[in-house]
Amino acid sequence: MTFSLTNKKSLITGATGGIGGAIAKIFHDSGASLAISGSRQEKLDNFAKELGGNVLPLACDLSQLTNVDNLIKEAEEKLGGLDILVCNAGVTKDNLALRMKDEEWQQVIDINLTASFRLARSAIKGMLKRRSGRIIFVTSVVGWTGNTGQANYCASKAGLTGMAKSLAQEVASRGITINCIAPGFIATNMTDALNDDQKARINQNIPLGRMGSSEEIASGALYLASDAASYITGQTLHINGGMFMA
Repeated sequence: MTFSLTNKKSLITGATGGIGGAIAKIFHDSGASLAISGSRQEKLDNFAKELGGNVLPLACDLSQLTNVDNLIKEAEEKLGGLDILVCNAGVTKDNLALRMKDEEWQQVIDINLTASFRLARSAIKGMLKRRSGRIIFVTSVVGWTGNTGQANYCASKAGLTGMAKSLAQEVASRGITINCIAPGFIATNMTDALNDDQKARINQNIPLGRMGSSEEIASGALYLASDAASYITGQTLHINGGMFMA
């Protein structure tokens, strides 16, 4: 068993962010034919050029749910099928529950959870015919621990975990595996804005004493997408430096 993705046709959403970009790079370097998706076409085009050959940039606004099914269809048509789907795109609209507007709740649920369900549902149709496939949902440690001011976000990420378990049971007999990756605190542009004291307080709660890197999350995705993980389904791979131990 190897981690090679040679000739595997893959779609990654949220591909121009820190984690999504790292997953796209490691998949590309491992031989996958790759479709990358995000909301901004120009940014996708530039990233596709940076990665090199076998990269298809597909812009899609996941807040418009009618666009979601079309994204899978377009990826399948242009790639010639779809072997791997990574649902990484997500948003936050943080607020204390008593102050949270209905729109803040709904937008996070729509993009993080409902769009992921619709993407998976569409992708599964083709995977069932081919009797093989990999679907990976990028969740979060706070989907397991909760977090103040993020009732909407935590609900969406916890929902992905339950959904993955249910879907995994439905399609396992056809050779399709469905798993989650739950990152902890990962060094990104967002965490770069924190001051040293804030970073130190975060690191104190992580047994390994540091934030993770996007590349460490990407390595987990590569494993779950590869033939080496063919007997793993309905599971969550926690990559958080020991911050939360399931």
